Amino acid sequence: MLFLRPSLLPSLAHPLRFPLCRTFTTTRPARLAKICIVGRLAAQPELIPTSTGDDMVRYSLGTSSGPKENRQTNWWKVAAFLGEGRARDTLMGLGKGSLLYVEGSCTTVKFEDKDGRPRNTVNIAQRQFEILDRRDSSSNPTSDFDGDDSGSQ
Repeated sequence: MLFLRPSLLPSLAHPLRFPLCRTFTTTRPARLAKICIVGRLAAQPELIPTSTGDDMVRYSLGTSSGPKENRQTNWWKVAAFLGEGRARDTLMGLGKGSLLYVEGSCTTVKFEDKDGRPRNTVNIAQRQFEILDRRDSSSNPTSDFDGDDSGSQ
């Protein structure tokens, strides 16, 4: 015969803690367009003032896919609404070629280019980011970051 201690099985010791009923709602769920990208910075991020007086950090990420001989690159426009502080300073200090993980919400914008052809672009409002491979804005963008901040080669 098997004896179970109630402290090991809290769901059996307190059956009301985990109700077995399920709720339903008639309201529509919120629309969510979330995107996660791992890509390299196309250029150093720009700090742009907005009409509300806040600052926005704008930058572009490039992602590549496919075999080396037929590699295709996609470009993503990212806007980060960061107040003054460490996160904004860190992002502004990154140089061209830094590898970033970016998570945020996205919107698609349709427009016509100067030749009259219809184009689509995806704009991303950054929610989170993580630096995967850092290249400082003061270093040579073609050299790999070696983790040494002293500047000696």
